[in-house]
Amino acid sequence: MVKKKALNKLINLLDLEQLENNLFRGQSENIGGPRVFGGQVLGQALTAAARTVEKKRTAHSLHAYFLRPGDMEFPIIYDVDRIRDGGSFTTRRVVAIQKGEPIFNTSISFHKKESGPTHQIDMPDIPGPEECQSEIQIRKQIAERVPEKMRDFFLRERPIEIRSMPGEDMFQEAKKKPPYKYMWMKAVDRLPDDISLHQAILAYASDMGLLSTSLNPHRLSFASGNFQSASLDHAMWFHRPFRADEWMLYSTDSPSASNARGFNRGSIYTEKGVLVASAVQEGLMRVVKK
Repeated sequence: MVKKKALNKLINLLDLEQLENNLFRGQSENIGGPRVFGGQVLGQALTAAARTVEKKRTAHSLHAYFLRPGDMEFPIIYDVDRIRDGGSFTTRRVVAIQKGEPIFNTSISFHKKESGPTHQIDMPDIPGPEECQSEIQIRKQIAERVPEKMRDFFLRERPIEIRSMPGEDMFQEAKKKPPYKYMWMKAVDRLPDDISLHQAILAYASDMGLLSTSLNPHRLSFASGNFQSASLDHAMWFHRPFRADEWMLYSTDSPSASNARGFNRGSIYTEKGVLVASAVQEGLMRVVKK
C-alpha cells in the first residue's frame, strides 16, 4: 500500500542508528526544499533524547534553534548530553552535527506521570476534517500546471495527510488574509503504540504550515520568488496523551512580524477538542528585491 510505504519511510527516518552510548546517526529525505526539513531534525533529535531516558518519562517540552542549513546529501549526527536525571524531571541537550559543525541544538525535558489541576482553552468552532479537502486531492487537481519532469515528485504520497479549510489551499495565489490559519493533520496509517514515536511524528508535522501563518497579512508565499524564509527556532509543549494517527487540528496565529522575522503560535487539538500540544516558532521573513 503506497500510503503505508510513505509512512514506513518516515518511521524508518526517525529510527536512528546508535553509534555510541550518547551518539546517534540519522539520514534525510528530500521533501521538496533546498535543505533538510526542520521538522525532520526536530523529530530525530527528540528520538535521540528519548533513547537515553527511562520509558516511564515522556517529553513535555523542547526548545530548539536552527543554526545552519542541513545538507540532505550527508548524514546527521545527534550528540546527546545527559544534563540531569532528577526525581521527577529528566533534562537532555541534543546537538545535531553535519560536516563537523552544529546545525541545530535543543533542550528537551521529560517528566514522569503526575496528577494535578487541569484546564484548557476551547478548540475553535471550525469545520471538521470530513468537510475539508486533502492536500493530495488539491495537488491532483492542479498537476497539469506542474512541469512533467516534476509531476511524479509533486504527486508522491506523503506520510502526513493535511486538510485545509474549505475554500483554502496552500497553492492559491497569495492574498492578504488575517494572521491565523487552521488545518487538520494525521499520519496516513496506523502507528505502533509507542508514545515517543507519536511525539516525534507530531514534532515533525508541527513544522508544516506554522511559519506561513505570518505571511498571510503580507501577500507573500513560499513560491512568490522574491521571498527568503527559514525557521530560526522552535518550541513545543506536550500537554496530554494523543495519537498522531488520529485527526488533530493545528490552530495557528501570528501575533507579530517585524525586523524580517515572523512570530507564530500553534495549538494542537484532538478531533474531540482536547488540547494535546502547543508550538511556537520564529522564522526569517526577508523580502528580496528583484
